[in-house]
Amino acid sequence: MDRRGRRTRRVVAEINVVPYIDVMLVLLVIFMVTAPMLQQGVEVTPPSAASKALPQSDDVPIVITVDKTGQYAVSGQDAPSGQVPLDTIQAYVLAARKLNPKIPVLVKGDKDASYQFVMGAMVAMQKAGVDKVGLVTDQPRSNSNSPSGGK
Repeated sequence: MDRRGRRTRRVVAEINVVPYIDVMLVLLVIFMVTAPMLQQGVEVTPPSAASKALPQSDDVPIVITVDKTGQYAVSGQDAPSGQVPLDTIQAYVLAARKLNPKIPVLVKGDKDASYQFVMGAMVAMQKAGVDKVGLVTDQPRSNSNSPSGGK
């Protein structure tokens, strides 16, 4: 056999990206389906008060939520989801504050929650070494018909 009649194959140096695109689309669908389910905490209606807003901070605050039945939830970076016992929240806050001592801690109590439940959350935060605990409120709606309204 002579060399002139033989064809040589060239190596193709291309990456086949089709499988990567398939994986990316599957992951996109998974994240689109699971993202709405990742909401943490419980739904509460905080009381309204005329107070000034906290200064903006780059740190994501830890928010302890107290619903009207006395159930606790916590939201923050890597926080346990759903309703959790107060001692678990206390341990989470203690660990989070060891990593970042400046992280703000807020208590968001339902307006119909017992004062005892809100104070329980604040005492647990004090035991976790938090010296300043903020309370979350809604801004009051201005109503000119109220006794303290703008007359």
